[in-house]
Amino acid sequence: MTVTTSARVAAATARPATRPPNRMRAWATRAPLLPALVFMIVVTQLPFVATLVISFFDWNALYPKDRHFTGLGNYSQVLSDPDLRHSVWTTVLLTVTVVLVSLVLGLGIALLLNRRFRGRGVVRTLLIAPFLVVPVAAALLWKHVLYNPEYGLFNGLLHYVGGPQPDWISSTPLLAVEASLVWQWTPFMMLILLAGLQSRDPEQLEAARVDGANEWQVFRHLTLPHLRRYLELGALLGSIYIVQNFDAVFTITSGGLGTANLPYTVYQSFYQAHENGLASAAGVLVVIGSIVIATFALRVVSSLFREEVSRA
Repeated sequence: MTVTTSARVAAATARPATRPPNRMRAWATRAPLLPALVFMIVVTQLPFVATLVISFFDWNALYPKDRHFTGLGNYSQVLSDPDLRHSVWTTVLLTVTVVLVSLVLGLGIALLLNRRFRGRGVVRTLLIAPFLVVPVAAALLWKHVLYNPEYGLFNGLLHYVGGPQPDWISSTPLLAVEASLVWQWTPFMMLILLAGLQSRDPEQLEAARVDGANEWQVFRHLTLPHLRRYLELGALLGSIYIVQNFDAVFTITSGGLGTANLPYTVYQSFYQAHENGLASAAGVLVVIGSIVIATFALRVVSSLFREEVSRA
């Protein structure tokens, strides 16, 4: 009994002596990450804090001395001004349309590419290419090579069959922007959904076919429920990027004809109207919306990881 008690006392007194080396070892492993953490805070968080502070001021860059605190006045102006509210609605409409159409097209292409055929690797590479194009270059490609009413490809094909020669950007401006974004983001959705298709359990598919299920029944009752997480992930990630899209709107329509979304309105308020406070308030709203969407995206990603770990 005395031996056991003395052993416990010795172990208890020995434990604190081993803690400082463990702490030093932990700090030594984390130390290489500190410069990256400091750099990230300086580059991302400090500018956002400055933007948040400026959003509470009535501050015009042309009159730097005539600035005063307005509280939530800039935010109420963003939400009450008709032009700014229209830009918010345009942002929502643009995001929802592009994400839904890209998901549907990406799902169809993923189902085709999941089948075995000759040259499948080459076809996959070609279909991924639009997502690898620089956004400004993609917008310029659609504006000049496809949409141009004089020498564009679309009007060239219509002229060949004797059809009309519309000015695509003037007649359907928002649709023109949406089409270019769908072309660029469909490969992204395709990659996510193709990964989901290839992670299906082949034994379940084989058992369903043995039981007499046709292709539509397999897709409806097995494939689609399995792809739910991947569809959610693609929709959330696509929404994060398309909400912040600036290149296509600026390049194709310059924000005119009712296509100005919230990021373009921020640019217009800051660089053309020189309204620093108003532009900062609109920018903060964009960041808050992106954070909300990103939170759901991270939850979906974590649930996917948990499912994969449970299968393993």
